Amino acid sequence: MFAKVFVTLAGGFAASAALASSPAAWKDYDQRLMKACVAASGLKDVKPVGGPIQYDDRVPVTALVLAGRYPQKHMNNRPGRELCVWDRKAEKAYVSEADQLLK
Repeated sequence: MFAKVFVTLAGGFAASAALASSPAAWKDYDQRLMKACVAASGLKDVKPVGGPIQYDDRVPVTALVLAGRYPQKHMNNRPGRELCVWDRKAEKAYVSEADQLLK
């Protein structure tokens, strides 16, 4: 009886783990991440630069660098960067200026 329950539970966990890390699931995750980061950005014509930086579950966030142009008139359409931090649990994006990342 124990073996039957164990095999059933193990199979269920394996199936859910396989679904969570399928290519389609990662593609959906990346699209939600990018859409949220772009929406939270204050830059115009903003696009992700590079790929997402995944942290492990102890720090459940994903970081993404964005590049675009400052929309404020006094900024004269200057290029700018932002760092987007995506809270995986809350599914919320937070951005900060990150021009100092690269010179």
